[in-house]
Amino acid sequence: MGSVKVNNLIKSFGSFTALQNIDLDIKEGEFFALLGPSGCGKTTMMRCIAGFEQPTSGTIRIGDREVEKIPANKRNCGMVFQSYALFPHMNVFENVAYSLNIKQLNSSNIFKQVGIYARLLNKKLGKTPKHIEAKVMEILKYVELDQHAHRLTSELSGGQQQRVALARALVMEPAVLLMDEPLSNLDQKLRHSMRNTIRRIQQELGITTIFVTHDQEEAMSMADRVAVMDAGNIIQIGTPTDLYSNPATPFIANFVGTSNILKGTVIGEENGLYRVQGEGFDLQSTKKPNKPEVDVIIRPEHIKVEAAESIIELSETNVIQGIVLMSTYLGSIVRYDVQVGSYQLVIDTTYSTGGSIYEKGKEVKLTVAHERVLLI
Repeated sequence: MGSVKVNNLIKSFGSFTALQNIDLDIKEGEFFALLGPSGCGKTTMMRCIAGFEQPTSGTIRIGDREVEKIPANKRNCGMVFQSYALFPHMNVFENVAYSLNIKQLNSSNIFKQVGIYARLLNKKLGKTPKHIEAKVMEILKYVELDQHAHRLTSELSGGQQQRVALARALVMEPAVLLMDEPLSNLDQKLRHSMRNTIRRIQQELGITTIFVTHDQEEAMSMADRVAVMDAGNIIQIGTPTDLYSNPATPFIANFVGTSNILKGTVIGEENGLYRVQGEGFDLQSTKKPNKPEVDVIIRPEHIKVEAAESIIELSETNVIQGIVLMSTYLGSIVRYDVQVGSYQLVIDTTYSTGGSIYEKGKEVKLTVAHERVLLI
C-alpha cells in the first residue's frame, strides 16, 4: 500500500490552468475524497496521479517513488472509471482476469507471450493458469460475484457491473485505488448500497483510496478526509465533521450541506459573545470574527420555529422575527421557507406525529443558539 503526496502541482491546457499549485498529503490506508462542482479540477487531479495526464509542473509521490515521469501502467494504481469501461464480449471472470493476463504478458518471454495472446483472443486456445484463476475467484467472492463469474457483463445490473470494475482494479493489488465518480450511473437506492460496499472493502483491505465525486453526501458518508475544490484550487481539507461544522468560506458552507448565508456587521463583544447586525436580524455568536464585515452562516437544522406569541428568554438564545412563505412536509422533517428582511431562510424542523405545521403567512419567531451562528 502507499501514501500519496502532491506538491506544487500545476496542470495547464494551453492558456487555461486546470490545477493551481495543489498540495496534498494522503496517508497510507486513508479513504480520501476530492469533492467539488463540475469543472473544478478534481478529475484532472486524479488523472495526473494515475498517469493519464502529465503535470505542467510539480511532483507526485506514491509511497517513496516520484511518479510524474513514470508511465501509468507502472505506477501500481488501480482505476475504476465512471463508465466502468468493461469489455462487453467478455464474461465477468475474463474482465477481472484481463489485467492479470496483461501483467503476465509484459513479464514473459516471446514464447510464453504467444500462448497468452492466444488465450486472450480465444479462451478455447489456452487455459487460464491456476494462480490467476484462484486470484480472480478470490476477489470475485470478496465482491459477492463468484456465482456470476461466467455471465456476460451486459447481463448484469448496474450495481453488479460496478462491482466487476472494482474487482478488476483490486485484483492487481494496487498501492492506490482511484475511483472517478463510480456511482453516478446508479439510482439513489443502489448508490447508498454501493457506498456501504465500497467503504467496507476499503476498510477491510486497508487500501489507500482516492474517490472523486460532486455529490457531497457520498464524500461525507464515505471519506476519512475530504478536499473541497473550486476553480482549480483546494479550498479546504478536513474530516466531514470539520467541513460541516467549521467551513472556511461561504462556498464551503453552501456546497457541503445547505446553509443560510446572511451579510452582517460586527458591532461589539460582551461576555464572550460577538454581536452582529444585518437587514432583519440582530444576533450574538460565540465565534470570534476576523473582520468587521462578515458572512453569517446558520445551518437549517440549527434553527427552531416558534409561534410569534411565544415568550423566549433572550439571554439564552437568538431570536429573529419572520413570516412563513412555504411549509413542506417531508416525513421526518418539516421544511420552512421564512422571510426575514430581504432574506429567505430555510429551516428544517423535526416533525412529531400529530404536530401542527405553520402555514403560509404565519408570523413566527426563529431561535438559534449562540454557538450555532458562524461568522466568516
